[in-house]
Amino acid sequence: MSLIHAPEFEDTAVGRLKQEIWEASDEEIDRILADYAVPSPGEMETPGTYIQNTHPGELAEKRTRNDIVLVPLGSTELHGPHSVSAQDTLQVTRLAEAVRRATAGQGREVALAMSPWMYGNHPKHHIGLIGTIPISQSVLEKLLVDVMFGLWSQGYRKMIFVNNHAQHWVIASAIDMFALRYPELPFLAVAFDWCAAMNEFFRTTDRGGPFDDDFVHADEAETSLALLLAPETVDMERAVDTEPHGYLPDEHFNKSANQRSRPNLWWSVRNNTPLEVVATPVGVVGRATRASAAKAGRPVAAALRYLSLLIDQILETFPPGVTPPIEEVTLFQNSEIEGYLKDPGEPGYLNPYRIWRPFT
Repeated sequence: MSLIHAPEFEDTAVGRLKQEIWEASDEEIDRILADYAVPSPGEMETPGTYIQNTHPGELAEKRTRNDIVLVPLGSTELHGPHSVSAQDTLQVTRLAEAVRRATAGQGREVALAMSPWMYGNHPKHHIGLIGTIPISQSVLEKLLVDVMFGLWSQGYRKMIFVNNHAQHWVIASAIDMFALRYPELPFLAVAFDWCAAMNEFFRTTDRGGPFDDDFVHADEAETSLALLLAPETVDMERAVDTEPHGYLPDEHFNKSANQRSRPNLWWSVRNNTPLEVVATPVGVVGRATRASAAKAGRPVAAALRYLSLLIDQILETFPPGVTPPIEEVTLFQNSEIEGYLKDPGEPGYLNPYRIWRPFT
């Protein structure tokens, strides 16, 4: 990758990580992917990989070494004639599974929670595409709040929500709703919109990146991700190209990965483009035929390495069993909360569902 158009990276652990990925040779990127066993088949039915397919005693033992949970979030959305509607969910679960494999190899395996969002929230311009199943924002927010409470009650008080769909504002809102609904509970939650967070690696060729076009949807970039993370779901013989357009000049708005320094995020405007069912009814917004797994290697490697770094730094700051300080992040005292932080069977344990506030 050319350094002529290299972005400026901060002199921090995150910045140095990104610079290392930017400057890495293709062979080095392949080695990083191999370290995470990417690509690999999905693991949802593999015993011991997710909270839901692991015995309780094993979960408790694993939490003594790592009590962080990754929650992948996707959607059901038309992804063109060459792909499948679970693509967002498949990609993000494969990403999370790769991180689990790597941390297991280090002796402190991160927990995975099966995605509560096989169906996602959608912006207006997605509505009307057959195969896309939009769910109301308030429904998804409430679902995630209840999932957070259940994970917290099980001992996972450090949560990383890995998003792979156009709904990041819903996730951030749900985390805030949880904090306000349960103000007594100490927790750490990160909403990680992974493509936007790794936006440097989705650059176009004129800016030193591998892509001909900016990332939009089911196009060159997203199909490249599918070819790397879930290759069995893609039939490139069926790939098509479309010519999407907006009404105002592109200079005002970023695209899906926010990879340009434009004044507005893509989701900060409505009705600047036709409905996709009108303009691009096949479900592809761009040129899917230009995709290749190799083009996705660098952004995926960057995301994997970043998640590993984030997990390491969270555990360094808050070792297993330790939460952010109760009297600093809540308006409650330790004595009021400590019973809910204990494990079942411990003296003084209080079942957290004493304070559960179900939605009606």
